[in-house]
Amino acid sequence: MSHIVSIKTRLTDPVALSAACRRLGLAEPIAGSARLFSAEATGLLVNLPGWHYPAVVDTTSGEVKFDNYAGAWGQPEELDKLLQGYAVEKARIEARRMGHTMTEQALDNGSIKLTIQVGAGAGGGNGGAA
Repeated sequence: MSHIVSIKTRLTDPVALSAACRRLGLAEPIAGSARLFSAEATGLLVNLPGWHYPAVVDTTSGEVKFDNYAGAWGQPEELDKLLQGYAVEKARIEARRMGHTMTEQALDNGSIKLTIQVGAGAGGGNGGAA
């Protein structure tokens, strides 16, 4: 049985965030505070390619604070890649934790199809997430 799942991403897992950064070839997130253009934010700092200010991830709330001035100080696609990478890595971590395996397939439209093979003790089905 196959299932399509949509994931609304809240970044609450520092391990998955680090894995997403490695996946994208970014430096590891660093705990600290950053001055954005008009405010200061505290959390895990992620330096996205071409961004003037870091994205600041609050793993308690799951929110990402950033100032890219509507794309003038950084392309929104870079943040989208981080969110997508986080979702994939978090799904991988949770699948492993539950004894399942996961494969991924990059699709032509930029999304990623995940297939989770449920362990033999859990019924033998599979599911996917985009």
